[in-house]
Amino acid sequence: MVLPRYRGTRVSTVLVPSLTIPMGDTLRFPAVADGAVLHGVRYFFVDDPEYFDRDGLYTVRGADYADNGERFVLFSKATLEIAKQVWRPDVIHCHDWQTALVPVLLRSLYAGDPLLRGLPVVFTVHNMGYHGTFDRGLLARAGLPASLFDIKALEFYGRVNLLKGGLLAADWITTVSPHYAQEIMTPEFGHGLDGVVRDRTGRVSGILNGADYSLWSPENDDFIAAKYSAKDLSGKALCKKDLLREFKMPVQSAERPLIGIVSRFADQKGFDLFAKVGSEMLREDLALAVLGTGEPKYERFLRALASHFPGKMGLRIGFDNALAHRIEAGADMFLMPSRYEPCGLNQIYSLRYGTVPIVRATGGLDDTVEPFEPFSGKGTGFKFADYDGRALLTAVRTGLEVFRDAKAWRRLQLNGMAKDFSWNASAAEYARLYETALKARIPRAPEASN
Repeated sequence: MVLPRYRGTRVSTVLVPSLTIPMGDTLRFPAVADGAVLHGVRYFFVDDPEYFDRDGLYTVRGADYADNGERFVLFSKATLEIAKQVWRPDVIHCHDWQTALVPVLLRSLYAGDPLLRGLPVVFTVHNMGYHGTFDRGLLARAGLPASLFDIKALEFYGRVNLLKGGLLAADWITTVSPHYAQEIMTPEFGHGLDGVVRDRTGRVSGILNGADYSLWSPENDDFIAAKYSAKDLSGKALCKKDLLREFKMPVQSAERPLIGIVSRFADQKGFDLFAKVGSEMLREDLALAVLGTGEPKYERFLRALASHFPGKMGLRIGFDNALAHRIEAGADMFLMPSRYEPCGLNQIYSLRYGTVPIVRATGGLDDTVEPFEPFSGKGTGFKFADYDGRALLTAVRTGLEVFRDAKAWRRLQLNGMAKDFSWNASAAEYARLYETALKARIPRAPEASN
C-alpha cells in the first residue's frame, strides 16, 4: 500500500531519503518512509511535507487546495519510482482521480522503462462524480507531454481530466458494486464520461465493497448499549431504548417503529426527496433519529423539521462514530434514498444489526438489498425505483405495515442478519481479476532490486 504521508501519520524508518521527481521546470525530492507491516500489508509513504503535511487531505475551509493537481502528479510519479527502486509489484491497483495518472504515466513517460514495461494496472472508480479537473497548464507544471491534451487522452471540455486518463489507460476498470459498473455507462450516472466507459465495456467490472464485521457487528460492538445476535435479539430492544434517550425522545413509545439515518446531507443522498415528504412521513406512527452533516439548506430544513415534530424526530448535526453504531443497533429501519450510490456500506451494516434497510434501487443498494416478499418470507428490505418523493413514502409505509406483523418482521430481520458481505468474497474476486490483468499483459520485465 502506497499512501501520501498526511499529517499525523507515524512511520518506522526512512527507506529512501530522497527521490528525484521532475515537475516541469523544477525538481522535488520526496522521501519514502516505511510504515512497517500491519495485518500482513506493508505500507510505504511518500513524504513531502509541503504537499501533504496539511490540515486537510484535499480541501481547506471547504475549498479544494489550488495545487491538488501538482500534489497528486507528484504522488503518482513517486509511486512508480517506488515500484522501480523499492518493491516491484505484479499489478498496480489505483483508486479514483488522485492516482489516475499512474497508468497514463506508464503508457507515456515510462513507456520505455525496462523495469516497468508490462506492468498491468487495475483502476477502481469509487464515485464518477469526482473527476480531478485542472487547467491545461497542469501538464507543463507537472512535466507531462503536451500531446496528452487531446480529446483521445486527458482533454475534457478545455480542461485536463485526470479521471478520464485513468479510464483510458488502465488495463482494467472496476467499480465498487456490479450495478454501479453498469450505471456509469449511462448519461445519468456517467457524469460526461459514460462514452469513455462504454468504449471499454469488455474491461469493466463491478466488485462489491466488503464490510468489516470485526467493527460492525452487534455480537462484538463496544459502542452499543447491549450486545445481541441472530440467536438472541433481546439486546436490540435495549439498544432502541438507549437511542431514544440519546435523542430525547420518549422511551415509553418504544413500540413505535424507529427509523435511523446516518448520512451526508446532500442531493446525491436523496435529501431533495426527503425534503419533499419529510413532514408527511413524520405524521405516520414512527420516530426518526438522524445523524450527519452536509449542505446548509438541508441542515436548516432538518432543524426546522425536528423542532416541528418534538418527541418524534431527533437530530444530531456532525460526525459521531459511536453514535452511528448506536443508530445501527437501536433503529428498526434504516433509510437510504440515494439518487446514486456506488456501493454504500450503511445498508450492509444495517442488515447485520437486524435493522431493515429502506433504499432506492440504485448502485450497491440494489445489489445488496432484496425486496421482502411477505408470502414467501424471502427478502431483506424495502426498495423503490423511481427517484420520486411519493415512491420513497410508499416504501416507508410498506415497511411500517410489515413492522406491525411481529412474525414477518422477525423473519425479515433474520434474513438480513444471515447475509455475509464481508471482504472474503470480494477479495477473492479481486485476486482473480489481478491474475486476469497479469496474464493479459506482455511478459514481465526483470525484477527491481529490493
